[in-house]
Amino acid sequence: MWAYLDLCVGFARTGVTGYGGGPSIIPLIEYEAVKKYKWMNADEFGDTLALANTLPGPIATKMAAYIGYKVKGSMGAVVAIVAHILPSSIAMMVLLGFLYSFRHSPVVKGMVAGVSPVIAVMLAVLAFQFLAKSRKTMGNKWMGVFAVLAFLLLQVISLHPGIVIGLFMSGAFILSTYKIKKAVGWKRPVMQKRERQL
Repeated sequence: MWAYLDLCVGFARTGVTGYGGGPSIIPLIEYEAVKKYKWMNADEFGDTLALANTLPGPIATKMAAYIGYKVKGSMGAVVAIVAHILPSSIAMMVLLGFLYSFRHSPVVKGMVAGVSPVIAVMLAVLAFQFLAKSRKTMGNKWMGVFAVLAFLLLQVISLHPGIVIGLFMSGAFILSTYKIKKAVGWKRPVMQKRERQL
């Protein structure tokens, strides 16, 4: 019962405070799932985020569905999704007409401008954490190569992020397989030599 309540409260918070759409909500979900409730560790969150980006649909609801399912199965997924989308949906229906009438107000524009730097910093912190994880697992050289290549594909060529993530997952798989085969290929002759000596 308490797990359902935690899911409800955690994802209601991300739904209410997640200003600006999917990308701005990711650090909030990361805080709830990794730091506050410890439903998963940072590595699993990064892997889940990468996979969720390759699938169609809003990123926040996909993350809510997976985390809810991980915590309490199918019912947990339903609770997490409803808790995430319901508060903002109600607020939008109630307040949309009111806010729309003041959309040209300097006060409203100032509020939007004031929130934007906060979102930028939250995303930058999350990006730094992912870079640190990549540096630890891939090393500086390959992390730099992948980062520059990702920037070119996303910003210069304007390739869809899902395609870029799929390409990089394939590249990382090939690189990891090559490293494993190289390590095993180096160890195998030594092991065979020892077996002949025995």
